[in-house]
Amino acid sequence: MSMAATETIQTVVIAGAGIAGASAAETLRREGFAGRIVLLGDEPEPPYERPPLSKGYLLGTTPEEKLFPRGADGYAALGIELRTGARVARLDAGAHRLALADGEPLAFDRLLIATGGVARGLAVPGADLAGIHTLRTLADARAVRAGIADVGRTGGRVVVIGAGFIGCEVAAACRALSVDVTVLEVLAAPLERVLGAAMGRVYADIHRRHGVDLRLGEGIAAFRGGGGRVEEVVTSRGERVPCTLALVGVGMRPADEWLAGSGVARDDGVMVDAYCETTRPGIYAVGDVARWPYQPVSAAEPQFVRLEHWDNALRQAEAAARNLLGKRVAYAPVPYFWSDQYDLKLQYVGYATAWDRMVTRGQPGEGPFAAFYLERGVVRAALAVNRVRDLVPLKKLIGTTPDADALADESVELRALLTRAGG
Repeated sequence: MSMAATETIQTVVIAGAGIAGASAAETLRREGFAGRIVLLGDEPEPPYERPPLSKGYLLGTTPEEKLFPRGADGYAALGIELRTGARVARLDAGAHRLALADGEPLAFDRLLIATGGVARGLAVPGADLAGIHTLRTLADARAVRAGIADVGRTGGRVVVIGAGFIGCEVAAACRALSVDVTVLEVLAAPLERVLGAAMGRVYADIHRRHGVDLRLGEGIAAFRGGGGRVEEVVTSRGERVPCTLALVGVGMRPADEWLAGSGVARDDGVMVDAYCETTRPGIYAVGDVARWPYQPVSAAEPQFVRLEHWDNALRQAEAAARNLLGKRVAYAPVPYFWSDQYDLKLQYVGYATAWDRMVTRGQPGEGPFAAFYLERGVVRAALAVNRVRDLVPLKKLIGTTPDADALADESVELRALLTRAGG
């Protein structure tokens, strides 16, 4: 798109008022866009930070007001029309027009899709009983926090289904609050899909040391209860686990069903190019709903990824805002996310679904450590636990080929490896 084309942009509509949508709106103003910006959110609150919902907010260390980067007045001051409780229902891409759930049409010159995702439930008997929760929205977090507090006061047990990051963080919060918790995970280790089996076993040991009843290789057959409220979980092996509250943490699906029939290509999310643009011109997508081409240094071909991380949502939204104004700068980050569990801060950089070697630095599970995921000698991803100062060199090591022995050697500074590693 030429810069001259931006003169025709009068209205930008952003569908989705999470951090991605808010970041895009604010970036448009920083970039000098003076036209109309409409920010649509289906929740009643202004944009808020999701990461604390399963961390400090559950623990009570992050007060609710700290979740909001700015209030509704702050968006008004920027000339951003924030419309809460406004759900998008349909897109007519050719006419550049949205329809809201109440039937109201909304025309745009550019559209940014940032509708995020929806927590997955479980299609098993009893799944509609009271006391069964997911954790995606602030409303979810309020209910889960109140429920865990009730369990703490009255006794009983929380059962967490799924040992991904949400499940593990909720379990850690329960134990920090002295609440009994059982975690049921169908895989052989917690966090295995992202961290792999070896690092998953490290976290299994950590959770068990903190008193979590962690049961692996265990699926869910049903929920059972009395008086319409959950009282136990029946596992795939037929075991019955009593519970006062159940938290289902089995992932999320992209909130893109409203795009059916629009001509916007979807495949486990909205497909976008390196400039965050969809298959329909003038329509962009970012954050948890977007699937984009990730091509790290030394990779011959890009792979399309959909990342459900705060850092990606924030930065991809900034890139998309600039691109829809005609800047044409490819989005090419080093992916990053973090997780807080107990007194451990895990930071992960890069992206790896397969590797042929793992190199560790320090002793995993015993003090600060790092792990590197290598494919044919190339560092594809790395994680660090309680090594916050290593984040910058870790990011710079992605895509390089450092000496593996030096990578494992604590006496060798990571920064020193950057001068030796090939790109």
